[in-house]
Amino acid sequence: MKPFLGIIVTLPEGFTISSGERFIKTKIDWIIEHNRKIKEFEKTYTIFDEHSNFAIRNHLLSVKRVEKSNVKISVKDGIIKAEIPISKEIRNLEIQKKIRFGITIAMRKEAKHYLPKRVEELSNLFGLHYNELFIKNIKSRWGSCSSKNNINLSIHLMMLPDHLIDYVILHELAHTKIKNHSKEYWLFLNKFIVNAKTVDKQLRFYKIDHY
Repeated sequence: MKPFLGIIVTLPEGFTISSGERFIKTKIDWIIEHNRKIKEFEKTYTIFDEHSNFAIRNHLLSVKRVEKSNVKISVKDGIIKAEIPISKEIRNLEIQKKIRFGITIAMRKEAKHYLPKRVEELSNLFGLHYNELFIKNIKSRWGSCSSKNNINLSIHLMMLPDHLIDYVILHELAHTKIKNHSKEYWLFLNKFIVNAKTVDKQLRFYKIDHY
């Protein structure tokens, strides 16, 4: 059983179709349970193909079917180019992972170009000084601030609108002064962001690595 590809039954040489059908019937409860899980997964997983209209901050995804034997992914001049052989099933998760790999390359490229400058601007503007900045492919959170005031930011911030990117940056910069999420912290953050908790709720509509 594979997402988007359904159920595949492989019979050993010499076995009849009816024997395969009988085997399926003995596994029907297992099939129903796993099919439910697979359908839930499919609801949250985007399939990219030649009809997809997907873009991040400064890159557009272009998926093309080609008369080649190998998948080719490249990121250049604002285009995430994915060439997928016509002979391959584009809904296959391995193919989709390769397309996502191209998207990740583009996000990392954009993040390293945009985030350091923006962090420095906001740091200087509000007098919130940090130690070092690290930009990583973090999928568990948008950002963090260490006990040494090192700021970690996820490349997936490139999927957010500008005001939410600024919110995440300021949220972490504020932790250079207050290390918790106490009432004192939110009052402090409100000095730099109007109604910080309201903006924080907006951020919850976005999920990291959900595209």
